[in-house]
Amino acid sequence: MFDNTHFPRARKFWHKGKLHDWSQPSIHVMSHALHYGTSVFEGIRAYNTPKGPAIFRLPEHIERFFHSASTLFMEVPYSKEEIIEAIKLVIKENKLESAYIRPLLFYSYGNLGLLPKFSPVELTIGAWEWGAYLGRHEEKGVHVYIVPWRRIHHIQLEMTAKLGGVYVQSAICGQMARSKGFDEALFLNLEGNIAEGAGENIFIVKEHVLKTNDKTESVLEGITRASLLEIAKDLGYQTSIEPITKEDFFKADEAFFSGTAVEMAPIVHITDGSNPQEGKREYTIGSGKAGEITTKLVTAYKDSVSGKIKKHEKWLTYVYD
Repeated sequence: MFDNTHFPRARKFWHKGKLHDWSQPSIHVMSHALHYGTSVFEGIRAYNTPKGPAIFRLPEHIERFFHSASTLFMEVPYSKEEIIEAIKLVIKENKLESAYIRPLLFYSYGNLGLLPKFSPVELTIGAWEWGAYLGRHEEKGVHVYIVPWRRIHHIQLEMTAKLGGVYVQSAICGQMARSKGFDEALFLNLEGNIAEGAGENIFIVKEHVLKTNDKTESVLEGITRASLLEIAKDLGYQTSIEPITKEDFFKADEAFFSGTAVEMAPIVHITDGSNPQEGKREYTIGSGKAGEITTKLVTAYKDSVSGKIKKHEKWLTYVYD
């Protein structure tokens, strides 16, 4: 039996076409994905709006979900439309107004050779109430630690896919950063440029230009990232997609994380531990607090996901049609 202490308001999950009680075990301990990380997933959010809960950019998430599955040679046992309807059903059954949603495709019980020849693909979907991923960060900002390990490079693996096994690097380095008293880990890529956080994209602002990097810098180009680039242009800001050097980062006027889980989190302090031989070096971004452009983007993003900006209502899938 499992409790839902860390999954607020989660009562039901969807698995193999049926709803199950949250506390009901349903996966064999010898499932392939548990041993080898052979799974793909999405992190999706639903927000409370005047028309009820609305799921942010659901079609784009499901599109990427299928792309990730193809990377692992998975045959998805459901259509995109069926998965969308199942996600809506989970929100309804749990009576959630806002939620974090986790669909997961995985190679299940069948064999434990390295190749999942006899392990069928299964789909499970859960949803629960989840607040800010990095805590109350909008006012004070976060302190990041540049870890000594480099991000998996885009020539080593398909970094446009959300592969469960890849996230062990994020889990290790995220714990490393927190064990040293920091809020989050930040990776460099093999070229020595800024890549991304443990589960977040990064933006910097310099002289009113908003800059982020792309997949050639070994990052997952997030759906929140794409949304913010569009929102920034709507607000009249110039944007740029190009590599971000450490020097660019340290001398930025503003910086912030973006992602479905984190939403937006200002970065105000940096400790560079990327070269253990040189020791740690400390930096402060701008004034040491959330900047003006970051604050405006936070407000515009919140208005977009909550249905307050008509133009961006195209991004919302209402649970109750």
